[in-house]
Amino acid sequence: MNAHDVAQYLQENPEFFERHADLFASLRVPSPHGGSAVSLAERQVGGLRDRLRASDARLMELVRNARENEIISENMFFWLRGLLIERDPLRLPDMLTKTLASSFTVPDVALRLWGVDNAPAEAVESGWAQPVPDDVRSFVNSLMAPYCGLNSGFAVAGWLSEHVRSMALIPLRVGVAPQAFGLLVLGSPDPERFAPSLGTGFLARIGELSSASLSRLLPR
Repeated sequence: MNAHDVAQYLQENPEFFERHADLFASLRVPSPHGGSAVSLAERQVGGLRDRLRASDARLMELVRNARENEIISENMFFWLRGLLIERDPLRLPDMLTKTLASSFTVPDVALRLWGVDNAPAEAVESGWAQPVPDDVRSFVNSLMAPYCGLNSGFAVAGWLSEHVRSMALIPLRVGVAPQAFGLLVLGSPDPERFAPSLGTGFLARIGELSSASLSRLLPR
């Protein structure tokens, strides 16, 4: 009889330890945490405690994730609410970038729009209505989804006020139109903040909401 045979016998005869209760009480097995041997009952209790601790840790992780998601939802609500109640479309670009940075703790945010009528002089000189080269526009048109990754010398990195190591590029377009009318750039000195492995679903929603709001600036 080998170990497999013993294990199979005990599985097929669970009443074994009822008939040999003294043996069950006297069995000593190695402790999973090292040290001297413990009784089989102690080993079982210890295993239950370990599983309980693992379950508690998993539960705390779920609670923490739920709270983080709740905070994100609240921030999204107040950010979007501010955009909806703004009556002056020309104030939207600055409001969008400032509140986006503060609501989601983004170190640096830049925005460029093209094809906008009646942009104020200060926006043309130093802000969101600055001219955008054709090659940058073509690149933005090629983005069908937000891009996340390291700053590998993108020209749009020059739009940001600080040196950044990771970036998110969010094209702005109306619906499924192939031509974009702007680009939202998020930057961080942390190379992991907008790592390539980051899911872009949330950034896509930011782009859709931004596009819907800023489309009020486009000619009708």
